[in-house]
Amino acid sequence: MDLFEKCRRFLDDPAYAERIGYPTNPRTAQAQGLYPYFIPLDESEGATVVVGGRRLIMIGSNNYLGLTTDPRVRQAAADAVQRYGTSCTGSRFLNGTLALHLELEERLARYVGKEKALVFSTGYQANLGAISALLGRNDVVVCDKEDHASIFDGCRLSLGEMRRFRHNDVGDLDRVLSACSPTAGRLVVVDGVFSMSGDIAPLGEIAECCRSHGARLMVDDAHGIGVTGGGRGTAAHHGVTEAVDLIMGTFSKSLASVGGFIAGDEASIHWIQHRARSLIFSASLPAASAAAALAALGILEVEPERVTRVNALGDRMRRSLRELGFDTAASETPIIPIVVGGGMETLLLWKALFEAGVYTNAALPPAVPDGRCLLRTSYMATHTDEHLDEVIRAFGSLRAVQGGP
Repeated sequence: MDLFEKCRRFLDDPAYAERIGYPTNPRTAQAQGLYPYFIPLDESEGATVVVGGRRLIMIGSNNYLGLTTDPRVRQAAADAVQRYGTSCTGSRFLNGTLALHLELEERLARYVGKEKALVFSTGYQANLGAISALLGRNDVVVCDKEDHASIFDGCRLSLGEMRRFRHNDVGDLDRVLSACSPTAGRLVVVDGVFSMSGDIAPLGEIAECCRSHGARLMVDDAHGIGVTGGGRGTAAHHGVTEAVDLIMGTFSKSLASVGGFIAGDEASIHWIQHRARSLIFSASLPAASAAAALAALGILEVEPERVTRVNALGDRMRRSLRELGFDTAASETPIIPIVVGGGMETLLLWKALFEAGVYTNAALPPAVPDGRCLLRTSYMATHTDEHLDEVIRAFGSLRAVQGGP
């Protein structure tokens, strides 16, 4: 069989797309105006965007603190381009480490309460590099079943064995760890805030379970930094920073840039620095991105009211959506899913909201389980009360058409 035959069938054959896990063929969805992906934005002001000449309220962004358009962040990036140029043209390992990277690492480590931090070009690479560098052939990594894809890919890239436990179920984690060989190195990896459901990992109980089994604990706090723990993340939220061995975070959410980091004790970060293939064999973070993240971190440190604001807006929207009869799952954060169920029903709701001037994200299999398709909504500190009034009216109008709860 020709290697590319599956590509042609995926493009042209709706039945084939369904067989490999897609509820609808992308080309068919495009023809029906139901394709919610790769939509080009003509303009973006953070809380609103322009698509095809129409202004929409953006409730599909990870820009939780609204800093991507802050003049201070923009100026920091522009100044860095003037000083360093547009690219480092090499890896961190060779010629691509800037003084900016070291300053950012020092500030990040201090902010999340760890000895050292290491900056990667993306958050995806941070997970890929850290996990694969730590796990050897006789080691075991245990993951929450709803962890981010980059965690699972880091596990697959490693030489260790991957096992999984039920979402946020510490009893099941205990069962899985109990079945591991006591001679194996064990690493538990969980999201701090889960990117689709918006719920928070019970890190206190997870940390205690890890301690009782002699396992190390790593938390992917991509969606927790700037949101939980006063901005310092989920470990701080639960008061267990010392019990969490490694904290991973990204710049592409609250820190208004692109990139990622891993923070922990000096020895483990030194090991990852010299073993992570995604660091050693990839171009380093451009100066503009590092400077933007530094500026955003500085704003986060002196303006904690942004964290308070985004969580207050999340509370308001979660309450309002539930009162309208929508299923918001177990959300505890400004990430609020609208669980719909079927794929086509989800696409139709997405389109209706889009036409009403509200931009959301549709999550379909394989990103979510069959029968749990959803719209992922998320909110930012720079949304005005008027923005959210309009969003609530749009949801309310659609609910009325559907016949209520």
